[in-house]
Amino acid sequence: MNIRSAAFERIDAPVTLAAAPTAASSAAPSHEPRACDGALVRAFGFLGKRWNGVILGTLAGGPMSFSQLRRGVNGISDSVLSERLSELAGAGLISRAVDAGPPVTVSYRLAASGEALLPAMKALTMWARENIPADEQVDARASTHPKATERAVQ
Repeated sequence: MNIRSAAFERIDAPVTLAAAPTAASSAAPSHEPRACDGALVRAFGFLGKRWNGVILGTLAGGPMSFSQLRRGVNGISDSVLSERLSELAGAGLISRAVDAGPPVTVSYRLAASGEALLPAMKALTMWARENIPADEQVDARASTHPKATERAVQ
């Protein structure tokens, strides 16, 4: 899946809301469905995939190795992290660099298109801080983590 081309080109376009119905327009209601902008649907479809946004947010602090990412993204398995890193690299949001060493090391960093997401991610972070209480964030994370679910059942 490649979202580089135009996934965010209209994210900052003004939103047009339908005018309130008038007496003349209420006689013949419109049955045209309202849909979210396709670019926004693609963006959330990709970035909303579990862990993708968290990985990008973690890499916002600078380049990291696989093991640093694994420690920074609490609860992700090695196989899922590897899969998500491949997807993000394939979409051009991150880049993977191999240093021949010795020892051989691999690091991941945000690519230019990944860095272009930072202002939107910062705005989303501020929105979450203001609108989603921290205890709800912890509860939501804990309820999806398998070990937390086991502890809650016991």
